[in-house]
Amino acid sequence: MTERWKHRADDRTRLVQVGTTSLLLAFPVGGVFLTRAVSAMEPLVLWPGLVLSAVACAVLLSRRSYPLVVLLMTTACIMTEGFLGYLLTPLLMGPMLVAQYTVSLRPDRKATWYSAVAAAAGIALTGFITTDSSHDWIIGLVNPAAWILMVASFGSYVRVRREYAVARAEHAAQEREVETRRRVVQERMRIARELHDVVAHHLALANAQAGTAAHLARTHPDQAIAIVEKLPEVTASALRELKATVGLLRQDTDSQETAPAPGLEQLPHLVDTCSSAGLDVAVAIEGRPRPLPPGLDLTAYRIVQEALTNITKHAATPSARVRLDYTPHDLTLTITNEAGTRLAAAGFPGPSRGYGLLGMRERALSVGGTFHAGLRPEGGFEVACTLPLPSPEESTS
Repeated sequence: MTERWKHRADDRTRLVQVGTTSLLLAFPVGGVFLTRAVSAMEPLVLWPGLVLSAVACAVLLSRRSYPLVVLLMTTACIMTEGFLGYLLTPLLMGPMLVAQYTVSLRPDRKATWYSAVAAAAGIALTGFITTDSSHDWIIGLVNPAAWILMVASFGSYVRVRREYAVARAEHAAQEREVETRRRVVQERMRIARELHDVVAHHLALANAQAGTAAHLARTHPDQAIAIVEKLPEVTASALRELKATVGLLRQDTDSQETAPAPGLEQLPHLVDTCSSAGLDVAVAIEGRPRPLPPGLDLTAYRIVQEALTNITKHAATPSARVRLDYTPHDLTLTITNEAGTRLAAAGFPGPSRGYGLLGMRERALSVGGTFHAGLRPEGGFEVACTLPLPSPEESTS
């Protein structure tokens, strides 16, 4: 009901202003009759006070367009009524107080207080001149001026609250925009890592298999044919993962029908795929393996996958050792290639080269882990990361 009346008021602004002003006219008219009722002297003539009150209320229709002019006119009307002998009560000063409140809502603070002091001084001067008894100076001088300053203070308070609300809304909008941009950047980085891991891994294996098959084509054609026959498996696996990744990007809402993300359970298949490309992979597991959360499981799998891909592309010797060390609080992954001194000459990427190591580092840090990659003192290259494991209570909840 409230919203409906609000919309109606917005559509009929002028009609609402006229109605409000008409209701406001009752206050100064009441002040005029109150003066006549309490006056001990000869009865006052009503019509000058009624006319001046009507004029003061009528000019309020333009208070939003010309607030200072309206304040000046209403002040003149009230001062004239004071000189005619009417008591300067809050009822009689109603139109002037409304005009002062409207001026106080403006952002120009100097104009607010200058106008308030000027209006209060004018009313105080009127009360000082028209007050006969020295005992009535509080009612005729201080009280009217205090009402004006109080209304100006209240209007300034309302203005400050509105400005604060606007500033707070703008700040909240800026924070939402910054948070949206941050999430977009994070999502782009996540998608880039996924696509890089999928494409780089399978293309590197396919390239290694094709190179090995070409090398053995003349001397060992049977082995070359066997390697070529395994190429469709690698490309089919790449297409499946790409289809799953792109399918997630095209979905408008979350779906429970998407294929599960790869994890360490697919590590034997990953080792077999690398072996078909000529990479000898040895896997060692220490500690008691336990199920991992999906995000952590995917992170561990992608790090092992990318490390083996780098060894396939860059290592001088096609061999790798993968070690998974489970502790109650951490999972440590170590992927080592003992390639000797030829590794650096083969162009194995350092910590600042390529996107593979950068992606592995970002994955490890995103789950609160640590990451290190570099040449080993005894020769070769090693990738090591430690991923924090949730407590048994958290993993079962």
